Amino acid sequence: MAQFTLPKNSTIRKKGNVHTVDAVNKKVFKVYRYDPDSGENPRYDTFEIDLDDCGPMVLDALIKMKGEQDASLTFRRSCREGICGSCSMNMNGKNGLACTTAIEDLPGKEVRITPLPAMDVVKDLVPDFTHFYAQYASIQPWLKTETPEPSGKERLQSPEERNKLDGLYECILCACCSTSCPSYWWNSDRFLGPAILLQAYRWLADSRDEHTGERLDQLEDPFRLYRCHTIMNCANVCPKGLSPAKAIAETKKMLVERSV
Repeated sequence: MAQFTLPKNSTIRKKGNVHTVDAVNKKVFKVYRYDPDSGENPRYDTFEIDLDDCGPMVLDALIKMKGEQDASLTFRRSCREGICGSCSMNMNGKNGLACTTAIEDLPGKEVRITPLPAMDVVKDLVPDFTHFYAQYASIQPWLKTETPEPSGKERLQSPEERNKLDGLYECILCACCSTSCPSYWWNSDRFLGPAILLQAYRWLADSRDEHTGERLDQLEDPFRLYRCHTIMNCANVCPKGLSPAKAIAETKKMLVERSV
């Protein structure tokens, strides 16, 4: 039987800091804390939040923790509207956006918050997206054409052609789907993952793009594309309601059709 052991410096410390409040209606948050510069092991800090003096979303609670209890708490956030994807994290075992996840939708007396799984941690709740963005760049996510640009007007699409992009262009690259995928956990060095493959299909489905064959050649690989086993975790966690698994299936279908 295979045995897996974690490095000593990745073992969670048993005790973290505790921040209490004197309130009747309160919620307990267990938040992952890790600072590589300190040389200390990760830990879970406990934050009690007065829900009567806090906004409704998990991000509101995190901002309150940082502003009133521990200024060293580190996390990403920007738009607060589910548009930028900055505040993606794991809450009670499920990936999502802190800004669109309501505290009341997380049952139980305690909420456990950790960084996205299977990514290196920069600090606390901030994952390292370097590899993820490099994979995104590898699919060349821009319109590639050979014909001259029409003089004085755009490259036009019919309504039917434009509709094919629905469910694809809305991706905000939050990585919730990719970091929920077991295949990506084990093969992220070679498997592109749900988010990037959805983005790849966005250009395959675009009627204006003229490099379909080249794009398919780059994806036709036992790992880059075919490591997907349709577990559907990606569709279950996507905060925008998209289905990367469907995009991956359509890409596989295009590869089969061109070989017939």
